[in-house]
Amino acid sequence: MDVADVSGVPPWFADHLRAEGIESLYPPQAEAVESGVTDGESLVASVPTASGKTLVAQLAMLSAVERGGKALYIVPLRALASEKREEFSIFEEHGVSVGVATGDYEDTGEWLADKDVIVATSEKVDSLVRNGAPWVDDLDCVVADEVHLVDDPGRGPTLEVTLAKLRRINPALQVVALSATVGNAADVAEWLDAELVDSTWRPIELRKGVHYGQAVHYGDGSQQELRVESGEKPTAAIVRDTLADDGSTLVFVNSRRNAESAAKRLANTTKGRLDREERQRLAELAEELRGVSDTETSEDLADCVEAGAAFHHAGCASEHRSIVEDAFRERLIKVIAATPTLAAGVNTPSRRVVVRDWRRYSGEAGGMQPLSVLEVHQMMGRAGRPGRDPYGEALLLANSHDELDELLDRYVWADPEPVESKLAREPSMRTHLLATVASGFADSRAALLEFLDQTLYATQYRDGGGTDNLERVVDTTLEYLEANGFVEGGGDERLEATNLGHTVSRLYLDPMSAAEIIDGLEATAEPTALGLYHLVSRTPDMYELYLRSGDDEEYTMVAYERESEFCGDLPSEFEEERFEDWLSALKTARMLEDWASEVDEDEIAEEYGVGPGDIRGKVDTAEWLLGAAESLAGELDLASVPAIREARKRVQHGVGEELIDLAGVRGVGRKRARRLFEAGIETRADLREADKSVVLGALRGREKTAENVLEAAGHQHPEMDGVVPDASAAPEEDESAAEDGRGQANLGDF
Repeated sequence: MDVADVSGVPPWFADHLRAEGIESLYPPQAEAVESGVTDGESLVASVPTASGKTLVAQLAMLSAVERGGKALYIVPLRALASEKREEFSIFEEHGVSVGVATGDYEDTGEWLADKDVIVATSEKVDSLVRNGAPWVDDLDCVVADEVHLVDDPGRGPTLEVTLAKLRRINPALQVVALSATVGNAADVAEWLDAELVDSTWRPIELRKGVHYGQAVHYGDGSQQELRVESGEKPTAAIVRDTLADDGSTLVFVNSRRNAESAAKRLANTTKGRLDREERQRLAELAEELRGVSDTETSEDLADCVEAGAAFHHAGCASEHRSIVEDAFRERLIKVIAATPTLAAGVNTPSRRVVVRDWRRYSGEAGGMQPLSVLEVHQMMGRAGRPGRDPYGEALLLANSHDELDELLDRYVWADPEPVESKLAREPSMRTHLLATVASGFADSRAALLEFLDQTLYATQYRDGGGTDNLERVVDTTLEYLEANGFVEGGGDERLEATNLGHTVSRLYLDPMSAAEIIDGLEATAEPTALGLYHLVSRTPDMYELYLRSGDDEEYTMVAYERESEFCGDLPSEFEEERFEDWLSALKTARMLEDWASEVDEDEIAEEYGVGPGDIRGKVDTAEWLLGAAESLAGELDLASVPAIREARKRVQHGVGEELIDLAGVRGVGRKRARRLFEAGIETRADLREADKSVVLGALRGREKTAENVLEAAGHQHPEMDGVVPDASAAPEEDESAAEDGRGQANLGDF
């Protein structure tokens, strides 16, 4: 189908596609148009990666805008939201306004009301619905990217309930669901009352196989020699072979440690394949990476990148991951060793994908478990980019002939498992039942069940006893919510959220987290910072740090030494599981306390065995939960509000109490705040009236930084022309790393 033959889209869109080199639609895209995607018809598109799913979404959204409507694009990750916002921003030159929403869960996003296309995570959309964002009523088209994630126990129920609510709000809503790997796409289409495009077509060939011995054994029965040299690992041999054909490689492993060690080894393979210009650009990137944080992770990643390799995992800071992804897309970085999180939709195609580790540790199983076919196929789908690669190739690694046969059967020849709703799990139900009642979608048990009948769970299990199970979970959850004062009524009576229940829903808290926080605050008149950090760390909304060997003894001693600071009673050591959870929360709280006490980031990373991404994740979560605790304390008229606010501000900025005001100035942060404080500038007001030479001296002579900081503080004359730094204001400690740019830009400086 020629792009000019597509009806319903804006007149300029065909010329835009031609400018992008697209003259005609791919077969799955043409099938989507024939199924009515530009006429407002709902659609499930289950088509391989690189087969044009995003263009199908654009056709749906732009045709909705052309009809005078508004479109929403739902993604699973913040990083993907930013990527899609940038991708869609090109439409703004044609008068289509684009906005992105990923942040504050209490924000109603009113500023998005005049946007034509909005990009948001499923959690953000859920919170917007809860908080009554008025523009949600005006949606005409919703795109759900990576819809197979309804199968994920953590995030799946949110996407499922959110789509059900959006369809309830807007009965004529067009829903376009996209995925590369849905084993039961027909079930999803039935749930969404949608047409189905289920295709295996790809613009370039994806060859799947298993490397064993000295050859690749493909799924079609053919073989190709790929020799492993003496002393060489199979992964390195594959990377070397790919580089010889000017290709890049993604290597998926099962842990952060393995990602880092693999990248370091593979750097030995890539470094000899770089030309002079690449080495220079990679050296510049390495310095940029070192500037992200003053941790060993930054240093190790920079060392790998200088040699053309990289690792990618959740312990890396978001800036680390963004820099690596961009350089890999440019084929400047030749190989990334990554955990499976990189397969979750971020655009990082490569010539070859190697699934090195097809098992990972499962706490539930108590050992190593095989990955699902769906997960492996998601990884494999990263191989091959149209217009850049002549083909894509995805390989697993076998150590024996039996394993070769097993991997071919298990992954190469297998179809992805069907996605299954995880909505009936109690943790999901707590959150979503309260929100459903609080936001007015249901005012009785019967109305709740009627609403839940519109979910994927009901579609899948209506005929197999699932309805009875759903009713049991609903009743158990309502009892819990009523017992904790979040809802009133139940049974056949009118069901409504209490004021407290409305607050919990608006704050986007798991009701169990709210109950834990309330119990802790009511038990403690004057909580300390550690007590508050520990309180939020033991909620279900905070992922606690893992207790390593020897930690039990250390944190048991700390628990008894600081028992008086806890919000609530220390459990008995004989309650083994509860006591261990308490200690894990204490370890997390101690990390937050260190951060708020200005301990250097690299020391925190080493002490707690975490990366800069972990630190930032825990800090952001603690700030959110303490903000929620502050709201709950205000709702309950507790005296602890000022203490909670101070603890929140300290963890937000990573500073002691005396620096809170100063660190809140844009561009200051924890290290610069301390330098300014030691130079006699103790508050924002002081900074506004400060002697510029003192400020410049405290900021180590950095004129642009000093100007920006003074301007943010409201100084009347922030310009630094002719200002000489006051030597007496310069920090005494030797911070040569800061001078060369490595230490200044750690995450606390922003």
